[in-house]
Amino acid sequence: MPDALAPRLKLGVLTPATNTIVQPEFDAMRPRGVTNQLTRVLIPDTPVASEQEFAAMMAAVRDSIERCVDTLMACSPAAIVMGMSAETFWDGLMDPSALQAHLEARAQVRVILGFHACRAAIQRYGAVRRISLITPYMPSGDAQVRRMFTDCGYEVVNLLGLKSNSPLLMAHESPERLRRAVREVDDPSVELIMQVGTNLAFSQVAAEAERWLDKPVLAVNTCTYWHALRTAGIEDRIEGFGSLLAEH
Repeated sequence: MPDALAPRLKLGVLTPATNTIVQPEFDAMRPRGVTNQLTRVLIPDTPVASEQEFAAMMAAVRDSIERCVDTLMACSPAAIVMGMSAETFWDGLMDPSALQAHLEARAQVRVILGFHACRAAIQRYGAVRRISLITPYMPSGDAQVRRMFTDCGYEVVNLLGLKSNSPLLMAHESPERLRRAVREVDDPSVELIMQVGTNLAFSQVAAEAERWLDKPVLAVNTCTYWHALRTAGIEDRIEGFGSLLAEH
């Protein structure tokens, strides 16, 4: 439902309580007449130094999402944007399409998931097949992300998982480290580089990297917000976040 500050679009955003990157990045991308109404999914900032700890963190996140959907719907958004990517790539209790359908049935509005947004973004660049991936995850999370993209027909040439030590500390990965990551996964055969993990401050690094490499470099937050806008019929071109928002 539109309101005085959101005559064009009111988006509801779900993100983990430990995530400090989604809110400022989404707000920086926000066009005139659009607002982002954010609710945080309560999960502890647990260590993720092992495969078992990563799986436990994912279970805690899934348990909290539905309650937060109910809270967010109190402000009557036109759509819900999942500002949390691990659970949209994680094929455990539900695959991404099943999770989307489940949440849409509960909320009765469209739900935008990171995986679907990333796939839609890649398709805007034509017949891309060879990609590289950057994540903040442990190897079990990386395996899930790799499989989701290979199942869609992409060849994952390189994948770098940064193994961030906790959900909160993902946001502490420096721009310098993220720039190095881009260089580490690039090679002449790679057609596009994709980053997942919404608590990595990657959107502006991606925009910079496109200039160095002369190829698409996409951040999950940029893809997700772009997909939310375009799905709602808002076609504003927004500078400063790379070719996706500026040209597509």
